[in-house]
Amino acid sequence: MENKEQIYSTLKTVLIDEFDLDAEDITPQASLFEDLDLDSIDAVDLAVKIRELTGKKIDPEQFKSVRTLQDVVDCTAELLGL
Repeated sequence: MENKEQIYSTLKTVLIDEFDLDAEDITPQASLFEDLDLDSIDAVDLAVKIRELTGKKIDPEQFKSVRTLQDVVDCTAELLGL
């Protein structure tokens, strides 16, 4: 993943494949908890998946502030130094 567009695309695929979400529901502005109906366990699973994809662990305090898919993309980009 070399840029935010690739990160978004990868995360969208993960959300579709791993969380059984509909592609049309997934937008950068989608709220993880309200629009996508993820719960706290799903958020942990997503953080684990991001660690698998990047090889880097997300700071739990930083991940607590994540609300939208764009927040996840930005957090992931920061992990990767983009």
